[in-house]
Amino acid sequence: MADLRWDIKRGANVYHQVSDDRLKLWIKTGKIKTGEVVVWHENFSGWRRPEELEELRPFFELCEKALFRKSERPRSARKPGPREKQIKSILLIDDEQDLCSLLGDSLSSRGFQMEFAHTKKEALKRLKTRPQDLVLLDLRLPDGDGMMLLSFIRKLTPSPAVIITTAYGGEETKSEAEKMGAYGFLEKPYQEEDVLRLIGGIGRTSRVKPGRRRAPTIGSKWKTS
Repeated sequence: MADLRWDIKRGANVYHQVSDDRLKLWIKTGKIKTGEVVVWHENFSGWRRPEELEELRPFFELCEKALFRKSERPRSARKPGPREKQIKSILLIDDEQDLCSLLGDSLSSRGFQMEFAHTKKEALKRLKTRPQDLVLLDLRLPDGDGMMLLSFIRKLTPSPAVIITTAYGGEETKSEAEKMGAYGFLEKPYQEEDVLRLIGGIGRTSRVKPGRRRAPTIGSKWKTS
């Protein structure tokens, strides 16, 4: 259906007017799992479980296959060392409020203290009010350029680690952000596991020095706008 929009209910929270493509992407990438939410759109008489819907069931199956492949990979147990940086508080700066809500719920359930800003102005206010261990920074904000925020963040004391999140960008932008001290890059759409992987890397880095190392990128090659 063209322009199909879904409402998604998770517990007491309802996320309105989520696009069909985004809902399917969230299911496929594990942001929405079986039994976690109910959904509704204008052709339904009531709320339905997405895993029971014929048009959405294949995306749950794709997610389950991906999780099974991951579970087959051997993992080595590792305890954090005494000098390693611990990430406890995270500021997510992104104007996509439904993404903030879902990712925020997931990371909060893992013990992280989450805060959100949807504009550059709001982000500046929160950064001045409370120190953060990590900032997830979208480059495109309604009232300004995320690169200008990155410059401000790197001057803070103490300075939080910064992970750039974007659906658009080029090697020139990436290189500039890297020189300014961005720890890493997340290609949208990204998964909760991608964020956790980069957080683990920050934990093993006692100090992030601008321009001294190649910042990790998770996701497909950067797209050019």
